[in-house]
Amino acid sequence: MQKRLANWGNYPVVSCEERSFSREDQLQEILDTQTSLIARGNGRCYGDASLGDYSISTLKYDKVLSFNTAEGIFECQSGVTLDQILEIIVPKGWFLPVTPGTKFITVGGAVASDVHGKNHHVDGAFSSHITEMEVITSLGPITCGPDRETDLFQATCGGMGLTGIITRVKFRLKKVSTSYIRQRQIKARNLEEVIRLFEENKHYTYSVAWIDCLQKGESFGRSILILGEHATPEELPAEQRNAPLQLPAKKKLTLPFNLPSFVLNKLTVKAFNWLYYAKNTAREINNVVSYEPFFYPLDAFLHWNRGYGKAGFVQYQFVLPLDQKEGLVAILQRISDKGWGSFLAVLKVFGHQDSLISFPMEGYTLALDFPVRKGLFPFLDELDALVLQYGGRIYLSKDARMKQEVFWQSYPHIQRFADIVKHYNSNAQFRSLQSDRLLLTPAQSTHPPRHESTQTIIHLFRHHDF
Repeated sequence: MQKRLANWGNYPVVSCEERSFSREDQLQEILDTQTSLIARGNGRCYGDASLGDYSISTLKYDKVLSFNTAEGIFECQSGVTLDQILEIIVPKGWFLPVTPGTKFITVGGAVASDVHGKNHHVDGAFSSHITEMEVITSLGPITCGPDRETDLFQATCGGMGLTGIITRVKFRLKKVSTSYIRQRQIKARNLEEVIRLFEENKHYTYSVAWIDCLQKGESFGRSILILGEHATPEELPAEQRNAPLQLPAKKKLTLPFNLPSFVLNKLTVKAFNWLYYAKNTAREINNVVSYEPFFYPLDAFLHWNRGYGKAGFVQYQFVLPLDQKEGLVAILQRISDKGWGSFLAVLKVFGHQDSLISFPMEGYTLALDFPVRKGLFPFLDELDALVLQYGGRIYLSKDARMKQEVFWQSYPHIQRFADIVKHYNSNAQFRSLQSDRLLLTPAQSTHPPRHESTQTIIHLFRHHDF
């Protein structure tokens, strides 16, 4: 059945076939009859990595297979979401080893994007905690892991679904004694100060900074650095000590419709940033909070992506090496000069990671949201050039428009990755709009899905009509 699909950025919107499965024989039937398909979890990647001619939803493949509560080993099917896992493991004194900024992603999506969190400099990416997983490849089902079928494992972690369909994942958890976080917030006057604060506080397990990317002069890059550790029972307020592993209350707001595009402009973004920075009246605030507002502040607002309007938005996330701080300054300066600042500009520090295709490298990563508008893509091309100039790269899970030459120049092991994908995906059955755009899968013989305008996605990406 044809349906309109988009991921979290609501751009691009495509018309495609979508089917789901709850048993492996149903999945095999789909694989036997479709020549072009891509797995899709909960649609929380931002661009076109899980969009294509034919989408296979994993959401009904969602059984928990085992949970060793003594050793903290969790095994589940790939359609299980992180919020479902948290409801099971937190009351037992365990937490996710790595989590991104939303709990509404599937485990399969966490592997395909090799998600990172506020603790990458300490605990690495999600792949660092996987003990084994199963992938349905063009050669059949294969169990792989860090010490078994390692080429498939490495190409699947961060490989955006191009090696096959991830069906089962087993991974290690993090032991905790409460469901709360001891949080420390520090206001930084500018970018130079927040970078110094990151360095001074690198012993913290969790760290992230919100940046006002529209400021100039002495306030350029002013920030709020947020640090955290899992709280102990002794650190909790008296009223919380009786139930230290209690799950947070489910209180959700929702944005029921797309906001008009005129709501987002330089003045409203400036006002929001001013209020956000001013809300911390003291330079430093220390408190204890539930894990939800610390790790998932935006999850409290269902459909917050509608705030960017019907045209959608692009989240632009890049990483630069630690010794290229001037590149971070140059990119933020270009954004400030353009006046297209983001409500949510988030800066984190990555630790060292040896990987084949995963995004993190030791350095600073910045993520910003840009509403789709006239002139956006040429502007992002300018930022891409700066990212390349300073030795960085762009996150595939957020990408909706990167040119293939940028991709091939910025990922140093890309040829090896492409060769492994070709081996396990020999007929290019597993493919997406992104993989075709980045020349990771051979040209299709069928027509690509079409954008909600009358132009094809391929035309939009290649010619930057926006």
